[in-house]
Amino acid sequence: MTRGSGTHQRNTGPMQAAPRCGARTRSGAPCAAPAIAGAARCRMHGGKGSGAPQGNHNALKSGLYTRPMLERCARTRSLLRAARQVLREIERDTRR
Repeated sequence: MTRGSGTHQRNTGPMQAAPRCGARTRSGAPCAAPAIAGAARCRMHGGKGSGAPQGNHNALKSGLYTRPMLERCARTRSLLRAARQVLREIERDTRR
């Protein structure tokens, strides 16, 4: 038996009855591909693409650049700057 001999009846009616893509090919003929459900275009002509997510879920990846974290980093830098200054003063006083 050969594969793909096609001896059984195929149910292609629903696929043939599906609404077609409204795009035009380069030759000007209408695209023959079925439109994506809920869209007027097929998958090749930008059917129902995912687009940008609702809200801004992709913006927050690690939380490193949130306002509280930036403020925390600024406080840490300030404390380190003050600590270095104190250490410099101590070192300067011990040399005298």
